[in-house]
Amino acid sequence: MAMNIEGCTAIVTGGNRGIGEGFVTELLEAGAARVYVAARQLADAQAAASRDPRLVAIELDVTREDQVAAAAARCTDVNLLVNNAGAFAMTTLLTAPDLSALRSEIDTNYIGMVSMVRAFAPILKANGGGAVVNVLSAGGIVAVPVMGGYSPSKFAARAASDCLRAELAPQGTQLSALIVGSVDTRMADHVTGIDKASPRDIARAGLLAVRRNIAEHDTDRHAIEVRAFNARDPHTLARSMAKPFLDAARKA
Repeated sequence: MAMNIEGCTAIVTGGNRGIGEGFVTELLEAGAARVYVAARQLADAQAAASRDPRLVAIELDVTREDQVAAAAARCTDVNLLVNNAGAFAMTTLLTAPDLSALRSEIDTNYIGMVSMVRAFAPILKANGGGAVVNVLSAGGIVAVPVMGGYSPSKFAARAASDCLRAELAPQGTQLSALIVGSVDTRMADHVTGIDKASPRDIARAGLLAVRRNIAEHDTDRHAIEVRAFNARDPHTLARSMAKPFLDAARKA
């Protein structure tokens, strides 16, 4: 049985901007009773939550176990968890000066997501099952070398989503993994030559996945095209992903 958004209580990590803000807006329009807007800086969460009395600001860095635990202790009425918080360091695995960028991307995009599900799974169970939405990436189904640790972290998050879905099913909790392509957000400012979906487009696709209990959902045109290309000709796609490095080597 799929979940009804109207009347739900949700928490959205990274809810102060980008796709997270899109989710907050779409949840309000869909009739959510309460939405916890979670952000690393409380002031950012408070600013985002000031526009509607149904919004509640939460300070939450998903890489900090103490803050995850505090959020779970406070938000005991949640029946929809949206794991949107993400990190992208805009460096590659070999050109980064050290491993700090990789660790940040893995801690936020993979471990932080698992940490949130672990903390909120008992709450979702107590509230009738509910749903989890994990905001992933087309970089989690096709390796993108220029995205450094971001792409591998999304691969890991996708695999974890499959594992968590199986573990959550017996308690009646559904899990939707969103494969997101190109979106008009600050994280994608450097991306050119591709039509970008709006954050609200992604959020609408995410809520559709919840309503229909879709396990994995491609949210936009770019994500659909990447999956289709990968299914049709994965070797050519892999070569295209490596092309920037090959071109640089030829010019050197």
